[in-house]
This record gives sequence, C-alpha cells and structure tokens, in this order.
Amino acid sequence: METVEMNSVSLKRPRSEDDLANADEVKRQKILEKSEAGNDSGQSIEIVTEQPKDMKSEIIPNEESEEQEEEELEDSDEDGDPESFADMMKHGLTESDVGITKFVSSHKGFSGILKERYSDFVVHEIGKDGRVSHLDDFSVPVDDEDPSEETFTVLSDEDKQRLEELQLFKNKETSVAIEVIEDTKEKRTIIHQAVKSLFPGLETKTEDRDGKKYIIAYHAAGKKALANPRKHSWPKSRGSYCHFVLYKENKDTMDAINVLSKFLRVKPNIFSYMGTKDKRAITVQEIAVLRITAQRLAHLNKCLMNFKLGNFSYKNHPLKLGELQGNHFTVVLRNITGTDDQIEQAMHSLREIGFINYYGMQRFGTTAVPTYQIGRAILQNNWNEVMDLILKPRPGAEKGYLVKCREEWAKTKDPAAALKKLPVKRCVEGQLLRGLLKYGMKNIISAFGIIPRNNRLMYIHSYQSYVWNNMVSKRIEEYGLRAVPGDLILKGATAVHIEEGDVDNYTIHDVVMPLPGFDVIYPKHKIGEAYKEMLVADNLDINNMRHKIRDYSLSGAYRKIIIRPQNVNWEVVAYDDPKIPLFTTDLDKLEGKPLPVLPTDGKFRALKMEFSLPPSTYATMAIREVLKMDTSIKNQTQLNTTWLR
Repeated sequence: METVEMNSVSLKRPRSEDDLANADEVKRQKILEKSEAGNDSGQSIEIVTEQPKDMKSEIIPNEESEEQEEEELEDSDEDGDPESFADMMKHGLTESDVGITKFVSSHKGFSGILKERYSDFVVHEIGKDGRVSHLDDFSVPVDDEDPSEETFTVLSDEDKQRLEELQLFKNKETSVAIEVIEDTKEKRTIIHQAVKSLFPGLETKTEDRDGKKYIIAYHAAGKKALANPRKHSWPKSRGSYCHFVLYKENKDTMDAINVLSKFLRVKPNIFSYMGTKDKRAITVQEIAVLRITAQRLAHLNKCLMNFKLGNFSYKNHPLKLGELQGNHFTVVLRNITGTDDQIEQAMHSLREIGFINYYGMQRFGTTAVPTYQIGRAILQNNWNEVMDLILKPRPGAEKGYLVKCREEWAKTKDPAAALKKLPVKRCVEGQLLRGLLKYGMKNIISAFGIIPRNNRLMYIHSYQSYVWNNMVSKRIEEYGLRAVPGDLILKGATAVHIEEGDVDNYTIHDVVMPLPGFDVIYPKHKIGEAYKEMLVADNLDINNMRHKIRDYSLSGAYRKIIIRPQNVNWEVVAYDDPKIPLFTTDLDKLEGKPLPVLPTDGKFRALKMEFSLPPSTYATMAIREVLKMDTSIKNQTQLNTTWLR
C-alpha cells in the first residue's frame, strides 16, 4: 500500500490540569470519529466492499437482501457508552509496540491536527513514466462506433430492472420483451444498442407480436457471458482498454471499483490499477477497464457522488499493480503550535535527510490483538493459536455484534452458534467460522484457507514488518545515520555487504535491510545477530523460512531504511474557519471554484506541505518525523486528542 489510511488525529502534547478540566467536551468530540476508528480493526477486514450509503438514489435496484441488511448493520451498530471510546482505545497499539521508536532529525517537535477534514490529505498517483495523475479533462474521445446519447435514456427504469434481473440470472425468465412504442428503424436500433451496451452478455432480436414490434433480450452464452465483456461488439481499431483518471473523495479504491462495477453491471475483475489509495483522503489515480466505452464511463459522472471520471483514452494494455513510481501528497496540518523556526528546521530536515522508512501503524491493526501476532502463529504452524487470536474476545473498540460473536465463541467453541451472533459474515471472523463449519475443528488449515489469499498473507507480511521495524530501530541506535561495514546495499536487484574499504562510497540513504525470508542475506554486524535472536525468541528459525504450505513461505525482500522525499514544498497559512479548504483540488479547478480568501492574521495557523514518495512508503511516517509525535490512535486518545469532523 502506498498511502496511509488514518482517521483525523490531533497530534498534541500532554495538557495541563486546567486543560483537562474540559474533559467532558473532549470525550464528546472524540466519539465523533468512533465509527471510523472502530472500522480500522486489523481483524475485521472487509472481504467484499459494500456500496457506499451516500450514493444517489439511481443506484441499481434489487440488491441481494442479505447484502443490504449487512450494510445497514455495519453503518448502524454503535453499541456502548459514548464516553467509553477513549478508555477502549487504551488497549490499542502504540508506535513502540511495533518497533517505531527513533527519529532522524534534531528539531523540537510541535503539535498539529492531521486529517481534521479528509480534504486536508490529497494523493496524486505518479505513473511509471513519472507523470503525476490529474483530473483536468471531462471530454470523451468520440468515434463512429459510439452509440448516441439517447442510448442511455431510451430504456425505462422498469425495463432496466427487468433486464438486470435477466442479466444476473435473478429470476427464471429466459428473455425480456420491450415494446417499441414509436416504431421506427432508428428507434429500434437505439434500443438494441442500449441493451447490448448497458447489459453485457445479453443479445437482442426484433419480433412481431400481435401487430406490435418488440425487442427481445436474451442470454447469448449462458452464465459465462457476464464474466466476459462482449468481444464482437468492440471495434478492432480501438484499444481494448479504456484508461481513465478516477478522482474520489472519502472512499477507498476497492470500494470505488465495486460501485463502478455495479453501475456498469460488470464484474469488478475487469478493472485494473497500479495501487490502492486511502479512504479518508481525496485521491487521484489511473484506472483501466476492459471493453467499456469512455462514453459509458463519462455518463456515470451524472449519477455518482464522491467520484469523478475523466482524462479518457483507449490503450491496448491493462494496468498492473506496482507499476507506479509513487505518489505525490498534499497535506494540511491544522492548528499547528510550532514557531516559524521549528517548522523551517523540521521541513528542511525532511527534505535534506528524510525519515525512517517504518511500516506505519495501520499495518498492524488497532485492536488488542495485533495482526503480526497472527502472522507469527501462522509461521509457527500453530493453527489453534491462529484460530484463537482471530476469534477470542478482546478489549477495545469493536462493533457490538463482533463482541457478541467472540463471547459466544469463548463460551461454546461452536462455530454455528458464534455465526448466529454475526449478521455481517464477510469479515475475517465470519469467513473463518464458516470454514470451521465446513471442514471441522480438526482441519483449521483448510478452514483458514477460505479467507481470501491476500487477507491471509496480510498477517505474515505484518509479522515481517514488525521484525523490520524493530531491527531498523536497533540499527539506528547502534550505528546512527552513517553507512558502516557489514551494512547491506543493493547493486541492481542483488544485495551485497559494504566492505571496510568501500564504506566511504556510501551514505545512510544507500543502506537497505531485509524483511526475513529464505532468499535474503543479513547484515554482517550486530544487527544480523539481532535478527536471529528475535526470531529464536519467536520460536522461528531464520535459516528455514519455508513453510510446509507454500503460500506461507517467506522469500523476504529488501527495504531502504531512510527515505528522502522528493519535490518537498511547504507554506504556513493563517485561517479562522476550520471548515474551509486551504487549497484547491482538481475538481475545484474544473468547476472554477476560487480558493477562499485567507486572513493575514487568523486565529489558527496551518502547515501546508507537499512531497512525493516511492511506493510502499507511509506518508504518516514522514509527518511523524516533522511533528516528532506518536501517530497511533491509542497515544492520541490518551493525550486528550480532540477528534473532529
């Protein structure tokens, strides 16, 4: 993941007793973000992303009733005393729990509010050609093959519902008949085009019935037709993939793709992208989709909220994960307390030295059971422990139905009984319980295998990240910010040790450290031994990282220990109203919205900062270096963090 998912946190130092007198108001403000903070649980990973509740009413009708129920439960379940949130978060993780302990700069830290508004955090993807993605053009490339605009309006809502039910095999009908009210050849052609373009997999023909003309829609090739967009209807001269820029607000990438696929009535797997982006942010990235016209995509701009699509082009290739060069961030830290000198020192240090390339807090979950503990149990082949860690009760902020499910599991160890307490079954807990029902308590490996592969691998990657963070902190404590003999550097894709005679040829920015695995080497100094000691303490053998289940064998990788951001710029601005935006977005520019006039001497000060980062680095770790503050939710709530909308 290239960017950070983080709720609004006020990064503040401990307050005086006078400040704490207003604790009731502080608690009231904290709970405003309760639902979002609770949803970041490392255990309750959403396997099927829901359709957002704030979409317009044109959304596709007749969704599965179970899916609707689960969405409502996820949105509405906010059990518990509203004043208990800060207390519940005491059981979460702090940075030191996951090895994040060091800073590289010498300036004095200061306070600021990160993501007070999601629009304070803007991410622009940087493509493999180095071009930063921007939404700046809504025009559609038109060719003679495109259907007319009337294609999108000729079918009634009732026709669309019947056709969708036919397309998705939701009823026993084998065809749908649409009467041609104003019978002309042109009108029939438009209806044919509308059905075929809006409902992939359906074919049409014209029939005479009782002196009236009907367009008959039917399945072309059984259930396979829905999975494979129509090949014969796509012009050979046009690239098979429509590439476009997706601008989204407060939605994660998979959420957005699921919504687009529902509106277009296609499978989500025909979309491709280079990287996933934050939810609580404004993000701009490139997406490619197989055999969907720019015209159809542009039409969605009329009925989608929080999304805009533009910069359309046709190409002959999809996008691949990891092909991007990185991301460019525009971040506002509001209500900062630092002096101008502190801010200048902090930002100069970020530009010249950089920050420690730690894995951020969201890598490890927010509940009392960190994801790395589950990963460690998988690597130990301790499947009873894996099951227990995922399902056992734990203190902390969780949905009420999850708490009841865990309590039932602890009391009965009966997967069927625990599942009955869990109306939302697409979380990891629900998947595992269904697996235990199917395969039995003596086959936990197969039961765990029901969870999608990416979610399962997340646990062991979390353990690798935990080891890496701890080892890097030890490396910096032991040797500081200089390259030393025995450190590792990359020559091409190969890691080699720095020899005594070559040490002056390298800086700390060249040094990499390994994530543990069977295909990496380790530093030839104290830290190499520290890796072995840490894994021995976890009952793992650093020389045997192959697992009897191939998916869980770790090959390892190398990661730079210091990242120096590119294109670093900053500005301190004054403002009075915490709700006004402090910069214009791509959409603001397209819509001609002017930037609000800011006072020269406002009540508050904000730090506007811009920087570019390579893939798989965490923007919060750069911001942590600037503020010199622990970015964990637990720490901020204990320091009387103010949670704001």
